[in-house]
Amino acid sequence: MTVAFTRKDSANEPLDIAGIGIGPSNLSLACLLEAVPAIHGRFFERHTTFDWHPGMMMPGVELQSSFLKDLVTPVLPTSRWSFISYLVAHKRLYAFLNANYDAVPRQEFARYLAWVAKGVDGLRFGSEVREVEHRADRFVLHFDTGHEEARNLAIGTGTSPFVPDWAKPFLGADCFHNSEAKWRLGELDASRVIVVGGGQSGGEVVEALLSEPGQISELTWISRRHNFEPINDTPFSNQVFSPEYVQAYLKLSGEQKQAALKHSILTSDGLSISTIHSIYRRLYALRYLEQSALNANLAPNRDVVQMERNGKAYRLIVRNQFDGGIEVLHADTVILATGYRFRLPDALASLPDRIALDRNGYPLLNDDYSVQWAGPRANRIFAQNAGRYSHGIADSQLSLIAWRSANIINTLLERRHFDAEPDNAQLVWMSELSQGPSHDVRIGYLESALSS
Repeated sequence: MTVAFTRKDSANEPLDIAGIGIGPSNLSLACLLEAVPAIHGRFFERHTTFDWHPGMMMPGVELQSSFLKDLVTPVLPTSRWSFISYLVAHKRLYAFLNANYDAVPRQEFARYLAWVAKGVDGLRFGSEVREVEHRADRFVLHFDTGHEEARNLAIGTGTSPFVPDWAKPFLGADCFHNSEAKWRLGELDASRVIVVGGGQSGGEVVEALLSEPGQISELTWISRRHNFEPINDTPFSNQVFSPEYVQAYLKLSGEQKQAALKHSILTSDGLSISTIHSIYRRLYALRYLEQSALNANLAPNRDVVQMERNGKAYRLIVRNQFDGGIEVLHADTVILATGYRFRLPDALASLPDRIALDRNGYPLLNDDYSVQWAGPRANRIFAQNAGRYSHGIADSQLSLIAWRSANIINTLLERRHFDAEPDNAQLVWMSELSQGPSHDVRIGYLESALSS
């Protein structure tokens, strides 16, 4: 049965979908909804303007995905909200092409997102959803100045900085998450700095500190990984950022998903080659060419066990996973490049006992990105950027946000408005090679061989 949506103009009619939070994911959904007038949607954000990771916009940082994987292009390339349209609108398409970027500056992509947020319909900034309750056949969103009703929700509040338990008691001016790096680094009053986290965010902080060390005399970079490893940006590895991989991943068991996620971790969480080269060359220059007093130590395979106050400084107890040794490190400032985690917004506090969570604390998602919850099937809660474990590593990246938005809209309509079917895959993920006329014969042969 196809759902027949009609444009809601009456104040008494609920929205078809209400978005909580306006980040790239819900921004993509809003853009695509412009092409679907039958669905009436509105999106709410507590901040007064759109600002994408402002604390991470340090000089020279780059996007780790193609600019063609923008808010709309993979499913609606004719949209006026594509990255190419942004370049044309700002009269710099040719200049951008002539710059021949290996990777797009993150600042440029942030400006593209902000440009879209100023123009697309249905966005309400400065409107914080205080509480959501469910009544009969709809959700009621409460604000300081009133309420809105909607049949469906789209959670797009993004991920929050993750702070390990050992660091939580010390958060402040001299112990902070890298999400504040742009504002904090220039104000450091420290001679000894430790950066914890060996991914791209940690690399960008280290690169910035090496470029302008100020009064820092000792810089230590700790990573739990075996080494400071590059992102796997090769063609076959990048197939995990494709609809066909997601559809294959959804068919796996829980244990198989965990294994697949582990094997593909460096397609997402590795260091950009340009960042690695920049850091290594800067270390070379400091040590051999400039004879700098800065002592930089890169320490992979370390796991912080405990953090303590030591006067005005800190003492970190660290386990060396390479040889099993225990080390004691000292710092005036500790910077946590420890990643981000999804969590349900506080506005849903009245519904948590009705929402199923997995062992990682993430909401259990159906294949269509709707949350498994104890409520009417007609009232869905879609969770964007919450499917790292259920849908694969690409879900926390920009690569598939347009495709995910298209799937959400198709689910609402209960028909295929957007063509979200996978492309012809270069890789065969599932056990399809055995399919064909002689399938049963081959399977019988294999079973016989394996049992002998």
